[in-house]
Amino acid sequence: MVKQLAPLYLASQSPRRRELLAQLGWDARVIPLEGEWVDETPLAREAPRDYVLRLARAKAEAGWRRREALALPPGLVLGADTTVSIDGLILGKPRDADEARHMLRRLSGRMHEVHTGVALTDGTRTQAAASTSRVWFTALAGEDIERYLATGEPWDKAGAYAYQGRAAAFIERIEGSASGIVGLPLYETARLLSVFGYPPFP
Repeated sequence: MVKQLAPLYLASQSPRRRELLAQLGWDARVIPLEGEWVDETPLAREAPRDYVLRLARAKAEAGWRRREALALPPGLVLGADTTVSIDGLILGKPRDADEARHMLRRLSGRMHEVHTGVALTDGTRTQAAASTSRVWFTALAGEDIERYLATGEPWDKAGAYAYQGRAAAFIERIEGSASGIVGLPLYETARLLSVFGYPPFP
């Protein structure tokens, strides 16, 4: 007999993360973090992996508080965060076109790392894991960058690009987790689900 599982909630508005959970068969309910502010400013000398782990935990726990405020049934709440790093710098989401252009120029013709943290909480404990992947960009001409900016894809994306979108034309190869680069490392997510007694897929 299959055990009845408590709901899985997603403390993220990212459609990509919801789609990745659906790939495993999970129909996660999205909890918007309205009224729950998570400061995404990196700490001094904070390593990128530590940064995404900290934010993933904070977002999962904020999601749990929001779930309680909405009087939703108990369950697991998942939070995640993704960032890009190069030259020891954390590249978050660009604030404007100039910052996006600068990020893409920095990534052009080089290898960078994509870090994604994922955390689960049941309100009494929080467990987190992270994936780090390497991505090699081809050299980008100025025209390539301007054409890409015009698509609108760089906005709201760490490092100013979407791996699963048009920026795939810039990527020579990757090493690591493709799902982690998109925004939710499914292997690490499945391992965390098992910690709470959940199967990798329902």
